[in-house]
Amino acid sequence: MTDQPITLPDDFFFGAAMSGPQTEGMWQAHGKLENLWDLWSNRDLRAFHNRVGSYAGNDMGTRYAEDFRILADLGLSSCRTSIQWSRLMDADGRLNPAGAAFYHDLFAAAREADIEVFVNLCHFDMPSYLFRRGGWESREVVEAYATYARTAFAEFGQEIVHWFTFNEPIVEPEQRYEHGGWYPFHHDFAQARRVQYGISLAHALAVDAFRELQAAGAMRPDARIGLINCFTPPYTRDDPSEADLEAVRMVDGLHNRWWLDLVTKGTLPADVIETLAERGVTLPVRAGDEAILSRGVVDWLGFNYYQPARVQAPARGFDEWGNPVFADRYVWPDAVMNQSRGWEIYPRGIYDFAMTMTRDYPELDWFVSENGIGIEEDRAARTADGEVDDLAYRVSFVRNHLRWVARAIDEGARCRGYHYWGVIDCWSWVNAYKNRYGFVEVDLMHGYDRRLKASAAWLRQVATTHVVA
Repeated sequence: MTDQPITLPDDFFFGAAMSGPQTEGMWQAHGKLENLWDLWSNRDLRAFHNRVGSYAGNDMGTRYAEDFRILADLGLSSCRTSIQWSRLMDADGRLNPAGAAFYHDLFAAAREADIEVFVNLCHFDMPSYLFRRGGWESREVVEAYATYARTAFAEFGQEIVHWFTFNEPIVEPEQRYEHGGWYPFHHDFAQARRVQYGISLAHALAVDAFRELQAAGAMRPDARIGLINCFTPPYTRDDPSEADLEAVRMVDGLHNRWWLDLVTKGTLPADVIETLAERGVTLPVRAGDEAILSRGVVDWLGFNYYQPARVQAPARGFDEWGNPVFADRYVWPDAVMNQSRGWEIYPRGIYDFAMTMTRDYPELDWFVSENGIGIEEDRAARTADGEVDDLAYRVSFVRNHLRWVARAIDEGARCRGYHYWGVIDCWSWVNAYKNRYGFVEVDLMHGYDRRLKASAAWLRQVATTHVVA
């Protein structure tokens, strides 16, 4: 691509992506219940980098007014965060007034700073008591989530325009139940798909509640509902076999088309369901589920993009736990890697997804809801003024992705904006603060103080001029 400056549309928005469990801290304040991250932290703090568990966040729970002012000063107009299910609801499944007051105050501070808040309802943070009742495999828990969503819509319906049911609904099935990376560390492909199905039903029930309450006047008339997923454009070798292409089909089907079909058609991809059944993996479908799923169509979509999916035909039919294997990883010889995170940096993937959306889902608006680069030892190099010197990698990463976004828009993509993940450094699951993403440093050794990094001036320039240079 050309290195000449490019300009994004005037109505293209820039903002920050974050989540409640990764920023708020105050893990027991305002009547908050234990969630799954608290449970894991309490059981084995050693699992987290430097033993920094879920209690930390980045102190946004007490600093939100300051943080919104920082975002506004950087030229950003919006941010996406999440309401924590475990803070808004009590153990009887009713509204927790103290938790509701916290979020009312947070949203008011955002308005004061002229930052529009996009609200996501679930960011991997189920209350642990509901996990013990069966989690997403339990219809009781699916209904509990629908009740939570309805409660949040009714409580904040006149304050919030942009709502999302889930962030990255493919991640929990994979990390908790398939790959065994997160508590409860299962390696059960079939269970992961049952969890994925339960999340799909929960999403559809929440969208249905949104439509009902909006029709009744409880929501703003301009409110919109969506879903955010980490869609991964799939690629294979340059000279693929039929088996390689089959691997692409199934990875694309489970990671991407599953959610895209749900939110645009109210169905799940029949070819994927059929192939799963052929390999002995069946979904817990009940009478009436088809009607529930049909209500899952959204107004727009969030696209989290960090890396592509490179796959090839599997070398074996089943893994060591007896799970069916549909694809192996393909190591592309030209891959450029973020060595801190182990992820491939491939900006063109954001364009390829955009073209898929333009071709297959042409009526759906979407935005880049997360994109960012986490670097270990990010704070090691500093300018003469003491700023973290992240210009060489953070600016180039965002610049290259935005160039591909601009090209996609020029070719008809309905991409409306861009949210950078972790504008302010935040706690990141088991990695805690190992890899830093922010344009703004959080100093853990000095009371979570915020300091702009060297890259922040570039972000301000882009956000205020829409010129990417």
